Parts: sequence; C-alpha cells; structure tokens
Amino acid sequence: MPIASPRRYLLAALAAATLALPCLVAAQAFPSKPITIVVPYPPGGTTDVLARALQEPLQKLLGQPVIVDNKPGASAMLGTKLVARAPADGYTLLFPNNGLVISPHITKDAGYAPLTDFAPVSLVSLQPMVLVTHPAVPAKTVREFIDYAKANPGKINYATAGPASFGHLASVLFARTAGVTLEHIPYKGQAPTTQAVLAGEVQMLLSTSSAQMNAFIKEGRVRLLGVSSAQPSPLVPGGVPINQTLPNFQADVWFGLFAPAGTPRDVVAKLNDAIGKALQQPDVKTKFETAGSLPVGSTPEQMVARITEESANWAAIVRDVNIKAE
Repeated sequence: MPIASPRRYLLAALAAATLALPCLVAAQAFPSKPITIVVPYPPGGTTDVLARALQEPLQKLLGQPVIVDNKPGASAMLGTKLVARAPADGYTLLFPNNGLVISPHITKDAGYAPLTDFAPVSLVSLQPMVLVTHPAVPAKTVREFIDYAKANPGKINYATAGPASFGHLASVLFARTAGVTLEHIPYKGQAPTTQAVLAGEVQMLLSTSSAQMNAFIKEGRVRLLGVSSAQPSPLVPGGVPINQTLPNFQADVWFGLFAPAGTPRDVVAKLNDAIGKALQQPDVKTKFETAGSLPVGSTPEQMVARITEESANWAAIVRDVNIKAE
C-alpha cells in the first residue's frame, strides 16, 4: 500500500482548514446585519409584548438592529414553518410559546418537527396559570375541590378558550392527575372564559395569570385555589402551588427563543448570552411582570430538555383523550 507523503497530508489539512474558515469567521463576526425575530402571533398579545420588550436591549447588546416581525396564521404554524426553513445563520429567529410542541400533536400536518427543526437558544419567560372557581363552589383549597368534584362527578363545568387550547390541555391534565370527571365548555377566546366563571356559567377556570384576574380574586368575584407553577409565584399573591396537593401536576406557559436547526453553536451561544443579560435589566423585568410573566433564562441544553419532556407529556394527553383542534 503506498504511503502518503507529508506534503500530501499538509495539502489535505490546508484544504480542510480553508473549508472550515468561512463558518468560523461567520460565527466570530456574528452579527454583522439585522436580526429578525418572528413572532407567530398577532401584535398585542403576550408573546408579542415580551418579544418587543427584548428588542431594544438585544439591539444594544448585539450591536445590530433587531426586528420583531409578526407572522400569525394557521394557529402559529405559518410563522413557525417560515423560521424552520430559514437559513441556519442566526439572523432569523422564532419567539414561540408552548404551542410550538403542542401543535404537531393536534394537527396532522404541522409542517415542522419541534425537536429536530430548531436549535433552542433559551427559555425566556414563565407565566403561571391560576385555578379559580366561582364563589358558589364550596371549596377553598385544591384538596377540597377535588373531594367536591369526586362527590359530584360530571356536574362541574370548566371553561377554555377552545378545543386544544393550552387551557384545555392543562385542565385535562389536572382532571386526570386528580382523578376527577369535569365537563368541558369551550368558548371562542380567553376573555369569554373569564366572564363565564364570573357569571357562574362554569364552576372552574384554569387560566393564565393577569393583573385583571388578580383584581377579581381580591374583590372576591372568583376564588383562587392554586397556581400551576412549581413554586409560589410573585405574580399571584397567595397562590399555593397545585403540586403541593398533586405532585405530578405542573403546567406553566413558557416563552422561548429558537434558531433554525444547524445554526452554529457559537452563534447560539452568543444569542443565549445576550438574552441572559437582557433578562437581568430592571426595565425588562418590569415589562415582563406587567404582562403577567416572569423573566427566566436557561441554557440551550435546558431548553432542549424542557421541550423534549413537554412534547412527550402533551402527546400522551392529546392521544389518550383524543383532543383535536377545530
């Protein structure tokens, strides 16, 4: 067998280095042009508000313009697919919520795979859900409510913003974990669900926290039984974590930043660092909390673990209960 000459090895090494150089330079120079953050929801919602709260801090930290581009449609799948198919260079990013991992389980052709089409950059925020009841329900704690529901199977109604909404999935998870039977009453949107529990049309609501809901709780118009977060939340004064009664229950709404799969690790690391620093800024914290959400960062690896676990959990709920989007 002929032995390759040292000169041949040297030429091969130089060729490999030359091929790798553009990628290395690109990562080191990142960013060298504006960055677009795609929000797959309409302007004005929580996802949009949080993304825009990060816009100016990220511009200063990264030294380039950051554009927030709303691409709603098809239950957020339109904007999500756009980013999944974008160049993997860090200049087109996605700012989704839990819907990223839920939609593929309730829609036959979502057009993307959350665990393989994206490179998670960071968790950005967590928003607890609140479990409230109409004051006529004779229960003041989660345990008392579970006992009441078991004594009255099928007689307790709960409201959601519609079939396959996060509130629907979280309520099903609560009922299954508690071992109770609850009747689902879907509404068209979040606002009608609040009015439904206020009016006594339904007895229970598991909904995202908000200043308005806190006001209704304080006024006694609804009764707070618990929060969905693992720990007590400063956003919901007096809220006791549901998992103190049901250890396997947790259903926070999360928001995060994602790049297309294949984005260089150095680019992801630079974006992650910028997000972490932005979330520490007092004005960002204030804007997030005003929107009913807590700024919470993570490593890319932690975000991978989160979406992997959630995807499996929600897939089981959707499959077992046969939940479908309208």
